[in-house]
Amino acid sequence: MLSQLMKMRVMTAALLCACSFTLLACANMSKEEQGTIAGAVIGGVIGGELGEDNSKSTRNWKILAGAVIGGYIGGRIGENMDETDRLKAGHVLENNRTGHATSWVNPDSSSKYTMTPTNTYDSASGPCREYTMDAMIGGKRDTVYGTACRQSDGSWQIVN
Repeated sequence: MLSQLMKMRVMTAALLCACSFTLLACANMSKEEQGTIAGAVIGGVIGGELGEDNSKSTRNWKILAGAVIGGYIGGRIGENMDETDRLKAGHVLENNRTGHATSWVNPDSSSKYTMTPTNTYDSASGPCREYTMDAMIGGKRDTVYGTACRQSDGSWQIVN
């Protein structure tokens, strides 16, 4: 069971990520820039929570490393994922059973994606699904772990 402090950190991270995605959606930025910023925020949050050594200097280095790695991965995926890919990802989240992967190739970029829902749960706003996405972009493989929740309009929005 998560401690109260850990629950607060997770909620803060989720709120920070949700705010980041909301701001990014409104900004006039490229998909690569949006992915880089979102990846850096998520990576920094994850980095800050990793490990048992929580001295201030160690935690700061973990946050920095997480932000750099997350920014790189997010930028690579955001650069290549277009609206068709997002619609296919939404279809996977809506229709696939937990543990059942779906793969597709973007006809314009030749990027390959495999998405697998890994957990489904209900939240106050509706169903949410954790997932993994393997992406082969420009000959390099990246893996992203995230959570998306269904919105009132039926679309899926990444929350972290």
